[in-house]
Amino acid sequence: VLRCLGIPTRVITNFNSAHDKNLNLSIDKYIDMSGNNLHLSEDSVWNFHVWNESWFIRRDLGSFYDGWQVLDATPQEKSKGIYQCGPASTRAIKEGDVNLDYDSPFVFAAVNADCVTWIRYSKKRKERVYSDTRKIGKFISTKAVGTNSRVDVTANYKYPEVKEFSFKIPYSQYKNSLMDDRKILVTAV
Repeated sequence: VLRCLGIPTRVITNFNSAHDKNLNLSIDKYIDMSGNNLHLSEDSVWNFHVWNESWFIRRDLGSFYDGWQVLDATPQEKSKGIYQCGPASTRAIKEGDVNLDYDSPFVFAAVNADCVTWIRYSKKRKERVYSDTRKIGKFISTKAVGTNSRVDVTANYKYPEVKEFSFKIPYSQYKNSLMDDRKILVTAV
């Protein structure tokens, strides 16, 4: 329909697409002390999800957010009481501007959420034991104009993942740093 109106529009596919039901920008998994899944979160990761992008001028948000906007014709969650998603600026998604309207936090999480595993000791006490910051939002793609080739548009949605660096330190120092990290995590939760 948007193309019929003369608005540039394209289909986008996001692989490892997060579905952040509670909008906390992470996909949470809760386990008990034996490692059994507790099924406390409705968050999920889909193999892929597809939406549309259309090119808009954003007088409502400011010219910084002009350009490609995410419009999801198959939203799974209600937004402002109805099933809708967008138009969320891809620039806002890339910059992490999740306080903007038009479902920016939901789209940000779809391409950039952290996958976090928690051990739940009781209703009041949990501990983060694992976090994967690279799993979500892979090979975000559209079809090339005039060919059946894939065009990677991941850079429109997120900055490159930070490369991990390895440092050589004595094991005792590493072990002590883990204990310090654990204290910080337990205190923070």
